[in-house]
Amino acid sequence: MLRIVYLATDLASRVSRQLLMPRAANDDILPPLKFNDNGTFQMSIFSDMHFGQYESSTGPAQDRNTVRVIGDVLDFDRPDLVVLNGDLINGDTTQSHNSTHYIDQIVAPMVRRNLTWASTYGNHDHSYSADSGDILKREQMWPGARTRKMVTAKDAGTTNYHLLVYSAACARDGCTPELILWFFDSRGGYYFQGAAQANWVHASVVAWFRETNALLTKKYQRAIPSLAFVHIPIHATWAIQTHVKPKTHYQPGINDKLAVAQQGEGWCRNNSQQATCDYGGQDEPFMQALVDIPGLMGLFYGHDHGKTWCHRWDSRLPGMDVAGNGLSLCYGQHSGYGGYGDWIRGARQIVVRRDKLADLAVETYVRLESGAVVGAVTLNSTFNSDFERYPPTPNQFTYMDKTVNGRVKVFRSESTRLGGCDAWASGYYAVAWVVFWHVLF
Repeated sequence: MLRIVYLATDLASRVSRQLLMPRAANDDILPPLKFNDNGTFQMSIFSDMHFGQYESSTGPAQDRNTVRVIGDVLDFDRPDLVVLNGDLINGDTTQSHNSTHYIDQIVAPMVRRNLTWASTYGNHDHSYSADSGDILKREQMWPGARTRKMVTAKDAGTTNYHLLVYSAACARDGCTPELILWFFDSRGGYYFQGAAQANWVHASVVAWFRETNALLTKKYQRAIPSLAFVHIPIHATWAIQTHVKPKTHYQPGINDKLAVAQQGEGWCRNNSQQATCDYGGQDEPFMQALVDIPGLMGLFYGHDHGKTWCHRWDSRLPGMDVAGNGLSLCYGQHSGYGGYGDWIRGARQIVVRRDKLADLAVETYVRLESGAVVGAVTLNSTFNSDFERYPPTPNQFTYMDKTVNGRVKVFRSESTRLGGCDAWASGYYAVAWVVFWHVLF
């Protein structure tokens, strides 16, 4: 009897290890993405996880907490696709011999749950000691990885590709896709063991985007609704934050006082790098392509950890040459315990309903690590309007050293966590973050 128990335990252990062993995987051999029988397709977006920060001190605990966040959110919302939207690792502080191995920790929650995922890479995934090409290879070793590289131009970055989503009834080749998912690499950081890398979507990628969309439109004889993902926000986000200002009840979300860190920041109009340069318009070709593509419903990004709002870009904003066409621009939720800031962690959710695609409408909300849902809105032609009011999103915080019975404790402000610190101390803390942010970016 004891031998049977031992053999069963040993077999279970081996199966568990095999499930978490990387092996060759490729989107070409994965089943196609499909809507569910009820006509929905849901995505969970995790961004700014920053695995590998502070390797010799708090980093391992940060990473364990981030794995917990991913697992908890995936159990609250069982998505059809997970999107890892940039800054998966903190390549600035990792070593060349171990940078890619953090991918194993990041994807483990999806592998254990038999979920599939797709990534974009952020500025911290491109670093002197982390080769984004090797990160991609490591991802593709795991079953469920759909991350790809479709643009091979020298300076294009890595994660530029698209995925197609079909109806539940599609059972053969030749079906017309219902939805296109576009993924873009906004680059930044550094070339592997090289110089600084520009932080905007490259011209070769913009050309590929336009050409590929035209080919898909011609092949399927219609404009297919689509969504797009990139790590660093476009300049239109800065213009909205600066001139329009998201409103609590109409564009709910966290909206800290730090300036938007946009594509092209820190680079002059002549593409030389200088922190004091004004915006040089480097992402204008990308923005123009976004508004020119029929059926593109939303662009989702991260990078700014203290912002989680969505806004409809429907006009020519002050100082911009590109006019919006109604494209929804959305931040995600800071998902990792790595990176700056202690805003409550979570992941933006997107729910696409087939019967709403004709109206180019999608639903989105943020699932917090506490299990709560905030910022639920419908991205459609009336989003931003005066007659759609939403509950405000509370600005909450969580900390590794503050838990109750093993569960995260949520604080309504930074000052409450500081244990009654006076206003001066809280103000000092906020100023310190502003200084840190400007040094970092």
